[in-house]
Amino acid sequence: MSAILFDLDGVLYEGNQAIDGAAETIDWFNTQSIPHLFLTNTSSKPRSALVDKLAGFGITTSIDQFLTPPVATAQWLKKNSDGAIALFIPDTTQEEFSDFEVSNKSGSTVSAVVVGDLGELWDFKTLNRAFRLLIDNPDASLIALGMTRYWLAEDGLQLDAGAYVSALSYATGKEPVVLGKPAKAFYQAALDILHADNNDTVMIGDDIKSDIEAAQDVKLKTVLVRTGKYSPLDLDQGITPDAVLDSIADLTHWWTNNQL
Repeated sequence: MSAILFDLDGVLYEGNQAIDGAAETIDWFNTQSIPHLFLTNTSSKPRSALVDKLAGFGITTSIDQFLTPPVATAQWLKKNSDGAIALFIPDTTQEEFSDFEVSNKSGSTVSAVVVGDLGELWDFKTLNRAFRLLIDNPDASLIALGMTRYWLAEDGLQLDAGAYVSALSYATGKEPVVLGKPAKAFYQAALDILHADNNDTVMIGDDIKSDIEAAQDVKLKTVLVRTGKYSPLDLDQGITPDAVLDSIADLTHWWTNNQL
């Protein structure tokens, strides 16, 4: 094993609480000079905010160590889209799209409708506005900043972007372009950044579908942790990780013992 991809929420922290051993584990990978990248479907925070958040947990990172759906989407739009775009993402994330003309008004001519995690800002009026933009612009792409079903918030499980993208896809008949987990292209982008081979790279996550099954689809090794959104029922879905650990605190021991 020569490289590793880390999920964030549920693996390194839960809400605003670090998971025990997370800082020490990342420090070990830094000390060992093992290439690694942080993957997240978070579309509510810019990468700079993620750097600051991890710093608050004693984890030192840099912006270029994060692959987020907005970053992948901006790259895709530059190659595949021409004209204004509509953004249904938090204001704090829109800095990743500063190079684009943005128009969210009903009746606008747009080439793409980008949907991310608006959280409690979603309501019928907002969802219907996204629907109308897609209907009024038949050639516009429906872009999903990930298709994660839900995540663990401080007060319990909360719907994620995948639920709203699915509703828009069903209503419009448009197949979404997914530029976050669990899309194969997202994982491949991570491998490209690290210049890593899939057979020698490990994905560690807490989501049996978006982290484990999706990573296995591109032939990565996988480690599931019993933190975050993990449920014992996950292991009854016919998806078998290479390892199941109590938490990230056990990762260095597992990594060391499984090197050839």
